[in-house]
Amino acid sequence: MKTQTRLTVLALLLLFYAPAGLADGHAKQWVTYPGGDGPGKGKHIVLISGDDEYRSEEALPMLGKILSVHHGFKCTVLFAINDKGDIQPNFQTNIPGLEVLKDADLVIMGLRFRNLPDEQMDHIDAYLNTDKPIIGLRTSTHAFATKSEKYKKYHWQSKEKGWEQGFGKQVFGETWVAHHGAHGREATRGVITEAAAAANHPVVRGITPGSIWGDSDVYTINLPLPGDSEPIVLGAVLTGMGVNDPPVANQKNKPMMPVTWTKTYKAESGEVSQILTTTMGAATDLAHEGTRRMVVNGVYWILGMGDQVPAEGTNVEFVGEFKPTPFGFGNFKKGTKPGDYELNH
Repeated sequence: MKTQTRLTVLALLLLFYAPAGLADGHAKQWVTYPGGDGPGKGKHIVLISGDDEYRSEEALPMLGKILSVHHGFKCTVLFAINDKGDIQPNFQTNIPGLEVLKDADLVIMGLRFRNLPDEQMDHIDAYLNTDKPIIGLRTSTHAFATKSEKYKKYHWQSKEKGWEQGFGKQVFGETWVAHHGAHGREATRGVITEAAAAANHPVVRGITPGSIWGDSDVYTINLPLPGDSEPIVLGAVLTGMGVNDPPVANQKNKPMMPVTWTKTYKAESGEVSQILTTTMGAATDLAHEGTRRMVVNGVYWILGMGDQVPAEGTNVEFVGEFKPTPFGFGNFKKGTKPGDYELNH
């Protein structure tokens, strides 16, 4: 009896003192960084990783830590989780924790070709039918390759009327088209549009010219962008993979493709959401201060907090060490758990 009592007390102590997520058994499936003092206090951002090439499983925890520690946002980061409970970006059919979207003020996606079960897609679809904003990074333009009959319209090659070319085209403004720069050979330098610079647009405020850079290449975009899309940053295709390499002197930069733009999305519910899309966003891209600041500034802008972006831009200092894995299929760190991205690691 005494042993049973001690075990009961111990269990209660573990329940009481467990960090957020442990008590409900989900700590090994996602990670939450608590909100605090700062402009983002009281707002919840959900960052959904799940791409098998550009290391969103590394980039999004890094962004979540910055947004939490420096800016006060509560941030929940979700991952593609395999049957062993490990983060496996090329495991296409499982992203636990999507039910937290009901509490989200903003979603940031780093997805590619997901084939999620209907019960998980239900949460994404419900969020999409609110007026809440979404930021899409890199391959999120082709986020879904679902085999579900219920959600076939989300497929990046959808032919359903009103949902042609799927979620990416309808929500973000483009689906997968092609590599415009040579993949792995021609990097990208972001060039702020004249209109965005003249308006001192919050997304690019405080960003030094030339400091938006990524070793991922420029994507092809069908021009013009649809509806009320507004290009903010164009992508200069460079001659090589160096930060200081010059632009190529050929048709690839005539005209330059947009790499960051804003638009709105009107849901089937009638609600209208603000959208920010960037075809940059590989973990290695976000190692660069200007590229990272563009995304963090974008969080402020899309949440209606653009007037709080200072003249020098937002604080994007890393919280802890960040050494991103180079992009590439199969390059992810094997055996990694969500808990490995806790703030104390």
